[in-house]
Amino acid sequence: MDPEIVANFLSEQRENAPEDLQQSFLSIEDYWDRKLWHQLTDVLVDYFNTPASASQRLPLFRRFILTFSEKINQLKFVSLGLLAATQCSDDQERLSFLTDLTSKVNKPASQDAYVYALVAASDVKLRLQDLAGARKDLDTAESILDSFDSVETEVHATFYRTNASYYQAKAEFGSYYKNALLYLACIDLASLTLEDARSRAYDLSIAALISDSIYNFGELLLHPILDSLNTPEHSWLRDLLFAFNRGDLNAYNVLENNISKAPLLDEHKTFLWQKISLAALTEAVFRRPPHDRAMTFQTISQETKVQPHEIEILIMKALSLGLLKGSIDQVAEVARINWVQPKVLDMKQIDNMRLRLKDWDSSVNQLGNWIEGVGKDVWAA
Repeated sequence: MDPEIVANFLSEQRENAPEDLQQSFLSIEDYWDRKLWHQLTDVLVDYFNTPASASQRLPLFRRFILTFSEKINQLKFVSLGLLAATQCSDDQERLSFLTDLTSKVNKPASQDAYVYALVAASDVKLRLQDLAGARKDLDTAESILDSFDSVETEVHATFYRTNASYYQAKAEFGSYYKNALLYLACIDLASLTLEDARSRAYDLSIAALISDSIYNFGELLLHPILDSLNTPEHSWLRDLLFAFNRGDLNAYNVLENNISKAPLLDEHKTFLWQKISLAALTEAVFRRPPHDRAMTFQTISQETKVQPHEIEILIMKALSLGLLKGSIDQVAEVARINWVQPKVLDMKQIDNMRLRLKDWDSSVNQLGNWIEGVGKDVWAA
C-alpha cells in the first residue's frame, strides 16, 4: 500500500481517537515510519486492549495492520485479529473474519498462531451450533499442540477453554471437567471476574457430581476457585461436594433438598444416590485398619444404608470402577477388601487418621513391652 495513503489513514484515525489515546497514535505513526515492527506491535496490542479503542480496531486491522502482517510476531498478529473480531456485527461475520485470519497464519513457521486462530474460529462455530465443525477444528488443533515441545500458555488456555465448552454442549461431563480444570491451570485466577469464577466453579461442581467417570474430586476440592461458592446462594453446592468426598450420608440427607435448585442435579437424583452410596462404601473401608477389611454384607448395609439384597451389586460396581480392590465371598456374604482408592481428606478425615496412627503407635509399644517381658535378656539376632 502507498505509504502516503497509510499516513493519511493514521492521521485520520488519530483525530477520531479519544484525546487521551492520541499520544498512542503518535507512537504508532513513529514506529511505522521507522519500521520498528516489534515496538509497533506492542503499542498496537496495548491500544487494542484499551476499551475506548473498540470502534477503531477493525479499520486499523484491515487497512493498516494487514499491510505489514508478515513482518511481525504471528502470535501477536492473531491476538490483534481476535481483539478486532470482537467488533464484528454478528457471529457469521466474525467467523468469516477469523477464517481469513486462520488461513493467513497457516504456515510451517507459525503453527502456534494457526492453532490460536483455529481454536477461536471453533469457539464461534460452537455459538453457531456447528458442533461437528468445531470438533474438527479442535481435533486439528490438538494434534498440532501434541507435536510441540512447548507453546505459549495463552494458546493452551484458549484450547482447553473452547474444548471444555464443546464437551459441555455435548453433555460429556467427565471430559468437560478435565478440560475446564486444565484451562484454570493455564490462567491467573485474578484475571477472572467474580461472576465468571463463580459460574465456572458452579459448572465444575455440577459436572463432578453427575459424571459417571469422576469419583474423586480432590483436584477441585483443593482449587481456590471453589471459594467463589462461599455465598448463601451457592454454599450448599460446595458442602455437597465435600459430603460426597467423605461419603457422608447424613450430610447428603440434610443437603438433598437443595438439589432441585440445579436442574441437572435434579435429573440425575437417582444416580447421585448411587454415587454417594459408593462414596460411603469406600469411606467405610478407608476408616478400617488394613487387617480388618473383611466386611459382611450386613455391616456394609448398615454403613451405606443400601438394602442387603443390593450390597453385592454395590461392591461389584466399586470393584469395576477401580474404587476398591478385593474379592467377594457370595456364600458367606463377606467382602474382603485389600485396597481403596486414595483421595483428598478433609480435616475430620485427617483427624481420624491421626487417631489411627495413635492406636498403631500404642499397639507397637505394647508389642515391644511384651517382647521385652517375655524375652528378658535373650534376643535372637
